Amino acid sequence: MAKKVSSDQALLKEYHTWLRLERGYSPNTIEGYEMDLDKLRTYCTEHKLDFVKLDFDALQDFIFAQFKDTQSEATQARILAGIHSWYRFLLYKDYIDQDPSELLEGPRKSKHLPTVLSLDEVNRLMAAIDLSSNEGHRNRAMLEMLYGSGLRVSELVNLQLSRIYLNEHYMLIQGKGSKQRLVPISPVAEEWFGYWMQERATWPLKPESKDIAFVNRYGRPLTRAMVFTIIRRLCTEAGITKTVSPHTLRHSFATHLLQNGADLRVIQQLLGHEDLATTEIYTHLDVQDLRKAILECHPANKGER
Repeated sequence: MAKKVSSDQALLKEYHTWLRLERGYSPNTIEGYEMDLDKLRTYCTEHKLDFVKLDFDALQDFIFAQFKDTQSEATQARILAGIHSWYRFLLYKDYIDQDPSELLEGPRKSKHLPTVLSLDEVNRLMAAIDLSSNEGHRNRAMLEMLYGSGLRVSELVNLQLSRIYLNEHYMLIQGKGSKQRLVPISPVAEEWFGYWMQERATWPLKPESKDIAFVNRYGRPLTRAMVFTIIRRLCTEAGITKTVSPHTLRHSFATHLLQNGADLRVIQQLLGHEDLATTEIYTHLDVQDLRKAILECHPANKGER
């Protein structure tokens, strides 16, 4: 028999704790799930429904209403995931006897090939950094970490000095869901990180930044938005017209490894992917590779006709 709900606020607080401690979700994921739950609560208030004990039909009406407002498959999939999470929590904590979201289906996320930089574009991006500026060595070290180790931008800005083991050429990365993994540091990244450490020692640091690897000019931890801004500005200066983000360097890291013979499961471990299927998107071939295969292997192009 289902437990009685004490109050909405107490239940929401318990849900937040469950997401953070028991599920180990990142702050960004928790924020997204709670934002979608607020939409469900508003919908239920407007239609005089109990947001804890909705039936399947009412829940499906809510989902369809949300999907009308957004055409983004990724956003629709996140809304659905948040609703599933909420009712899994209620079922797990015995607030409901049956999960009404169990049969809900959303859009299948289409797999778009990620934007990848060529090696020449990576070199141009690095060359665009003004090493004579105050942030020059920091920016070069950051980009070498993103491209040389395949870090997410959130992993980069939260990287702690105490988790970087230069003598062993590894760093301990806190990934999604608080999962940790050891990631090698490339020799090039080590070299530029060493230059940055010399510069960093002369910067004023706030107490909360003592163990943070990358800080801004005021001695505070860098934000993800700032890393985006730095990379986009450098792309403009390098004449790179692709839409580039920090994640593009992660995609380029994985693609270049695969093109040069790295095993897919090794790449999976380096990126911190739980599912190999997530990593398999990097098995796409460059258009130039496809054209080269036709030119070199098709008999019509080898003078055999």
